[in-house]
Amino acid sequence: MSPKHKYDSLFHDAKDYVFIVLGIALYALGFCAFILPHEVVMGGLTGVGTLVFYATNQVVPVAVTGYVCNLTLLAIAFKIVGMAFVKRTIFGATVVAIMIGWMQPFFLGLGHPLMPDITMSVVLGGFLCGVGIGTIFIHNGSSGGTDIVAAMVSKLSNVSIGRTMIFTDMTIVSCAIFLPFDGTFEQRIEVRLPLIVYGLLVTYIISFMTDMIINTNRQATQFIIFSQHWQKIADAINADAHRGVTVLDGRGWYSKQEVKMLMVWCRKIESVTMFRIIKSIDPDAFIAQSKANGVYGKGFDTMKIRIKKRKGAGSLPGSDK
Repeated sequence: MSPKHKYDSLFHDAKDYVFIVLGIALYALGFCAFILPHEVVMGGLTGVGTLVFYATNQVVPVAVTGYVCNLTLLAIAFKIVGMAFVKRTIFGATVVAIMIGWMQPFFLGLGHPLMPDITMSVVLGGFLCGVGIGTIFIHNGSSGGTDIVAAMVSKLSNVSIGRTMIFTDMTIVSCAIFLPFDGTFEQRIEVRLPLIVYGLLVTYIISFMTDMIINTNRQATQFIIFSQHWQKIADAINADAHRGVTVLDGRGWYSKQEVKMLMVWCRKIESVTMFRIIKSIDPDAFIAQSKANGVYGKGFDTMKIRIKKRKGAGSLPGSDK
């Protein structure tokens, strides 16, 4: 490994860890400041920690339960997610435990919720938690909890991370009905049911924001470009945007002239760069831009799907051997 490559690797790792810590800070703030004070049970191991916290009359801290469960899940998932993910998750879970352990007594010590209106509070808390988890994921980290389950599923298939989380978390949120309560069964339902609904709302917001942050980072755009200066544009896209270009032959039916079409795929965030390159060379170029639901291959995302092997099949279907 060259010194420059080693430096770049260390720089990117350090940058990832900085953003992982930032994402965890947002997650801990959203939970401790806006969700926990209203006794709302959200999904994930943080939700499990909340259940234990209130079931033990606030004796066992949320951070302790969450951390113990995280280590247990990691031991189970080790072979699937790999050593790199485990290292980052141990780091993330440890920072989560520290931050929640520090923020929880501070915000609960206020004696009242920071935002009295429960609806606005849980919406804001869910927004912060979702942005935090999304930030953690796009920088190859994890805060632990059902993130570990989601990571295992995403390693094996293209199932949405947010969807995986919401199915796992619904069970945890629903368990809030069993928390200790002084009163009749009808009163328990009357008090706990709205909190369960708020818990499901938080879970949905977190999943939605997580998917939005991740998909925004991965969204791809397709460009079809018609220009007399197609060679210069193709060279500039290769050199400046570092994207491949496919040249297609076509015929304009109105002019009956042969034309060259450039087909380019890039990240959504690179679209402005593409327009600048094209405009600087040919302001009159004809451009068609469309959203690509998914682009897989070199420079983009990797297909995550398991191919089942047939019994006794030693070669691909349709081969002669």
